[in-house]
Amino acid sequence: MKQTLQLKLSQHLTLTPQLQQSIRLLQLSTLELNAEVDRLLQENPLLEKAEVDEDAPVGEPPVNGSATPAEAPPRDEAADIGERVAESEGPFEPNDTVDDVDRADFEDYSSGESDWGGGANPSDEDDDAFYPQQAAAGTLREHLLGQLAVLNLPLRDRQIVAALIDAVNEDGYLGTSVEELLELFPEELEIDSDEINIALKFLQSFEPPGVGARDAAECLALQLKALPAATPLRDEALTVVGAHLDLLAARDFTRLKRVLHCDDTTIRAVRALITSLNPRPGASFARTESNYVVPDVLVRKLRNQWVASLNEAAMPKLRLNRIYADILTRNRDSSNQQLAAQLQEAKWLIRNVQQRFETILRVSQAIVERQRRFFDHGEVAMRPMVLREIADMLDLHESTISRVTTQKYMLTPRGTYELKYFFGSHVATDTGGAASATAIRALIKQLIAAERTDAPLTDSKIAELLGEQGIIVARRTIAKYREALQIPPVNLRRMP
Repeated sequence: MKQTLQLKLSQHLTLTPQLQQSIRLLQLSTLELNAEVDRLLQENPLLEKAEVDEDAPVGEPPVNGSATPAEAPPRDEAADIGERVAESEGPFEPNDTVDDVDRADFEDYSSGESDWGGGANPSDEDDDAFYPQQAAAGTLREHLLGQLAVLNLPLRDRQIVAALIDAVNEDGYLGTSVEELLELFPEELEIDSDEINIALKFLQSFEPPGVGARDAAECLALQLKALPAATPLRDEALTVVGAHLDLLAARDFTRLKRVLHCDDTTIRAVRALITSLNPRPGASFARTESNYVVPDVLVRKLRNQWVASLNEAAMPKLRLNRIYADILTRNRDSSNQQLAAQLQEAKWLIRNVQQRFETILRVSQAIVERQRRFFDHGEVAMRPMVLREIADMLDLHESTISRVTTQKYMLTPRGTYELKYFFGSHVATDTGGAASATAIRALIKQLIAAERTDAPLTDSKIAELLGEQGIIVARRTIAKYREALQIPPVNLRRMP
């Protein structure tokens, strides 16, 4: 067979670096986006954070309920500049030189008036400001050692108690047995189990009550013993936590009444006394860091319409560096190709961040329009909705809607929700319609909250009650929703 050369023309789709960055930024959460922006700020000298006047007025959100970019909240000058540049210069190619850069782009991007985004950013002049520091709370170990320091104990006993304190975990429990503690001490000290038990008694007398316990029953018993002897039902509660704590956990009140030889009123009082105790006495000394969700979108009601607006506090404020922009403006030669490439990358980032938030706003406004009854009446009014509905409504792909609604949050008068929360499966009704799974879970929660404690509703009874409202739900579906709500089964909800 003879070999020949042929030319063939064809078309195919290619993901440009700019498009790849746009897709990646779209699926990042707010924290991940800020981390990515900080990384690019360190790598690209042409990019910098904008310093905006704190007193600058913030644009009002849209009042007509539309989610199109033209009807989004007022955009600042830099947003329009970004679109002008995108239309004028087209995609960046590796062979572009500094001669391809327009002087107007430098002036627009580098001027202080074209900062993209709003809000305030602290300036370098605030470095000398004084910020009061909160004193760090002491740990449980420091608290216990402080109590040990005031005891008049021999050095040997003090060292044993200190060793026990080191073995106490964050919850206040002694996580090591007496036998294991004996192995930790050198043999030449000749410490026996009696000395360990005596030291343990000292430890268990410290504050908070219950510290140094080896299990939950001992922890609760120590707290009961610390109460005044005249506390009502203290002895009965000690009997329960000492030998029948499993019956209380299983809510087997019938057997508990036989054990204590009492009536329902006494059982309720004993249970109330035990549940008032702290099963984790050391938890108040634990140093935990709270993770706060920064909403991307704010929803409020204006002129009887629910509208969404971007949270400018979550939007990075970016602009081009004026110094480097002026350098490229004055020196148009091939030696500045690297800076020209970094300039294009900075423009890409500014436009992609802008496009990310515009897409989030469009999707959020579409969700608000579809779930208007939820904002008026709550979870029971949630309507079933899938990603395809929003995708068809905005002429976007379902994968784009999925990226937008993942780890993006909406602050509403009813609370803060992830955008995915408003999407859910549907359950058929006897009228031929559909009810949202979120609405059904809300109804189940309401029914269980209103049930009688001595005769709680079974899953079959809940399904029957929902059927009377026209919602056809199987018993196993009720059980699945109830477990998702972390509601215990009927036998654990029954009270005497």
